[in-house]
Amino acid sequence: MKILVPYKLEDSGPLFTGANAVPAGSNAVRIETYWNGERCLASREFTCSLSWSDAGLVVFFDASQKEPIILTADPVLDEKTIGLWERDVCEIFIAPDRNEPRRYFEFEVAPTGEWLDLSIDLTSGERVTDWDYNSGMKAAAKIEDGRVLMAMKIPWEAFGRKPKAGDVWLGNIFRCVGEGETRGYLAWQPTMTEKPNFHVPEAFGEFEFVK
Repeated sequence: MKILVPYKLEDSGPLFTGANAVPAGSNAVRIETYWNGERCLASREFTCSLSWSDAGLVVFFDASQKEPIILTADPVLDEKTIGLWERDVCEIFIAPDRNEPRRYFEFEVAPTGEWLDLSIDLTSGERVTDWDYNSGMKAAAKIEDGRVLMAMKIPWEAFGRKPKAGDVWLGNIFRCVGEGETRGYLAWQPTMTEKPNFHVPEAFGEFEFVK
């Protein structure tokens, strides 16, 4: 499957400029399935919107929230949070080189505004993670009644390259929500593993940059 990523003039303002975080004119993709392909609870569905500018990639998540949010009481916002995936979080994996999807980047944002950026290499068959990777990403979040908005801005320097119109990168989009036996692992492109596992480049979809 493919997501069209529209170009927009760089907005140097805050990530959230109103009640609705979705950029005007963008096409949001709705994620309605768990990692194993099963339909998720409607109360856990979310949308993801992507746009790009000369400066970088902007990603917005708009998530339904009908259950208690799994958060930390003391969020740290000025540095990455290792283990963020153990709480409520939205994620995007991006492989800039479609010929080598096993080298990709992982970006996460939580309802608290906490964030995480990692560089992943699976070319050896084992997952090698660069925990010190510094993308320069910025994150923001808002918790509303029955809804959580989360966003990130990622500069092109994070990927070592800048796309042009018509380029296609690969990746996937995820959400972790809830806790215990009922915890949900949502995926735009289901990875179809026996247990929840997002690190499956073979399942990546396409992000096409358009103007």
